[in-house]
Amino acid sequence: MGIKPLVFILLFTAYSGYSIFTYTFGTKAPSHAPHADALATKGKLLFQQKNCIACHQIYGLGGYLGPDLTYEMSQPTKGRTYAIAILTAGLNKMPNYHLKQDETDALIAYLTYIDNTARFFNNN
Repeated sequence: MGIKPLVFILLFTAYSGYSIFTYTFGTKAPSHAPHADALATKGKLLFQQKNCIACHQIYGLGGYLGPDLTYEMSQPTKGRTYAIAILTAGLNKMPNYHLKQDETDALIAYLTYIDNTARFFNNN
């Protein structure tokens, strides 16, 4: 047997083992990591329904028209009050979606969850 088949078998075995480990054990979040509650989950679904990701980024993924929302809730000059104002009235290119109070609360809960998870995993 030549060296190329041996290298292939070695790399394939290593990749298979790594994949099995990663997809079974390696992707579990620590038990003390932030968890999404029902309101944040509702906010995530609303975020998807309104296609917010087309303009905004989360965790570095998404559009570039609007700001990255990953750390929006912990910004000293922004935070909850600022986010509520933008969600209820719109701003510049951000349309007013005429959200109900419970929808606004859900989106705020989702943005807070995103902020908490990003800070948690960046500090660990």
